[in-house]
Amino acid sequence: MNQAAPASPSQARHPYSPVRETETGLVFVSGQLGIADGRIVEGGIVEETRQAFANLRARLEAVGLDLRNLVKITVYLASMADRNAMDALYQDTLPHPLPARTCVAVAELPYGARVELDAIGVRDGT
Repeated sequence: MNQAAPASPSQARHPYSPVRETETGLVFVSGQLGIADGRIVEGGIVEETRQAFANLRARLEAVGLDLRNLVKITVYLASMADRNAMDALYQDTLPHPLPARTCVAVAELPYGARVELDAIGVRDGT
């Protein structure tokens, strides 16, 4: 029996870990949407991307890392028409050297989001 989708992201219960670390120091961060206060932020792709990065940063900080520890990001966009605006904020947000990246357009993202970020980080010295 299928359950109905939650009315908002704040009501969602997902069967995955938000962050997982391996014994070798690799840190995997599950997809982060532009969610604040239990809903997708308003303001379009730039504000959603800004919030998705804030959420990604918070997940990293929870395990003692920051954006400098990222080695790979996957960007999921609901429309490639948003790529240039997302890219501008992406470049302003991330320190150099930039992580490796994949950017794909998808048919749909949860809760009508326009962008989702997942990432792989590594602890320094590993």
